[in-house]
Amino acid sequence: MSRLASTAIAVTGLTGGYATGRITEKRPLAAVVLAVAGTGAFLLWKKDAGTVKATALVTTYLVAFGASHPLSKKIGAWPAVNSVTAAVGVLSLILGGAKKGQ
Repeated sequence: MSRLASTAIAVTGLTGGYATGRITEKRPLAAVVLAVAGTGAFLLWKKDAGTVKATALVTTYLVAFGASHPLSKKIGAWPAVNSVTAAVGVLSLILGGAKKGQ
């Protein structure tokens, strides 16, 4: 169940962060949403998959956030956010599960 929870938190952080910034026009508020969700997802990933995988997943989360900016210039803002969010979600479902031996 935590694999689904961590994935839901991560995808909500990316899409919710963008939506918050777009609606409020306050980038710092969007950053708070992104950071809070990323922290929550990291803690669940760490508990369920271990520190190494959690670090890889949170790094992917942050790289995806950064990659959405130049990608949005090519395909549009929402398609870019949705694309990187889907990638993070799939990776979270694959890697965010139980530690080996559990």
